[in-house]
Parts: sequence; C-alpha cells; structure tokens
Amino acid sequence: MDIKRNKEAFLEGQLLLIDKPLNWTSFQLVNKIRWAIRKTYGIKKIKVGHAGTLDPLATGLMLICTGRMTKQIEQFMGMDKSYTGVIRLGGTTPSYDLETPVGEIKPFDQIDKEQLMEARNSFIGTINQKPPLHSAIKKDGKRLYTLARAGQTIDIPAREIRINSFDLTTMALPNISFEVCCSKGTYIRSLAHDYGQVLGCGAHLASLCRTSIGEYLLSDSLSLEEFLHSLEEKS
Repeated sequence: MDIKRNKEAFLEGQLLLIDKPLNWTSFQLVNKIRWAIRKTYGIKKIKVGHAGTLDPLATGLMLICTGRMTKQIEQFMGMDKSYTGVIRLGGTTPSYDLETPVGEIKPFDQIDKEQLMEARNSFIGTINQKPPLHSAIKKDGKRLYTLARAGQTIDIPAREIRINSFDLTTMALPNISFEVCCSKGTYIRSLAHDYGQVLGCGAHLASLCRTSIGEYLLSDSLSLEEFLHSLEEKS
C-alpha cells in the first residue's frame, strides 16, 4: 500500500488498507485513525470514513478513506467481498456469532460430508437473506442491535444478495472452515445461521476474516499498529 505521509495528501484524499483488530468496532478504528492524522499533522478537521463495516469479532480488510476520497465511499461499498472463517454446528446464538451466548443445542454427529455439501449448494447464486437482529441496520430510526438488547422482537424483511462462491475448506465437526465471495449487503453471520437451519442442527459464526474488497487485498494492508508507527516516523 502506497501512502503519502504528509498533511496535503491526507486532506486531498487517500485510500488506506487497514487490517481491523479483533474486538474493535469499525467506528473505533476510524476514530483512532482520524485522531492520529490530526495529531501528527496538526489538522483541526479532516474527514475520515470507511467503506463497509466489520463486526467487533471479525478481523480483516477495511478500506479507510480520508479527505476528498470519502466522496468515493459508496463506490467502494458496492464491490464484492471475500471472507474466510469458521462455522460451528450444533448451537445457535441470538447474534448469530459469539457476541451472545450459545442457546439451543442440537446433535450434529449424524451429518455427513454429502449433507454438508448439499446444504452449501443451496446458498450459491442469488438468494434472499434476512439480516441478523443484532445488526446496525435502522428500523424506525433506531439501530436493530439497540432494539434487540432491549428485548424487542422485530420482523426484518429479507433482502436479495448474491453468493458467488461458498467453499468448505475443512470439515472437522463441529467446526467447518470456509471461504466465501459475495455481493454487498451479505451478512456472513446470517449465512452461518441459515446454513445450520438447512442442516437441522443449528449453527453460528465462530470466526471471520475479510480477505478482499473488489481488487483490494488483505495481504496488501497494514495493521493498525504499523500505520500508526509509520505516522510517528514522519512526524
């Protein structure tokens, strides 16, 4: 990733490829980068935004736009995305991942490889998917996760998304490692949950890493620590 480390370049607009740390929200990451740029170059105000959120328990590529580059955020958000992760069979959670405790437990020993592959095939292509109740989508002006934490049950309409590929790379039950390429608006947590529903044993997302957004790759990104250190070297 080629970054011009000077005040004018950040104000004019740059695209930063950052590997989001585990347990950080996307909002926290953007705020940290904005604060570091302002402090390093003595800038009172600068626009910084991201082109697609990641859940706190997910890691991987985030595209961070500064200055005038923020005008292109919608363009970046529309790109296909790729992920790797682990789906864990046998238990569901309200958030569809490990942010909330595992509730209902069901047996999974009866499921064989053929069933795993057949269930996977049902998700490839254009499908309708319901976002998780624990998500940042707004309903009547309020975030769904706020309503969920207040104990409210909301009927969420399904949305059309596209799964370009869904490969099961390791099947060591209850854990299934996967790689998926999908359109914007896809919730991998929902994919994990729905996959478990098709199998009849329940499932949740145990881990997730975003590996690409369009042509931009995680392998070309900087960790947050590397980016902050690079600013210190130029200050």
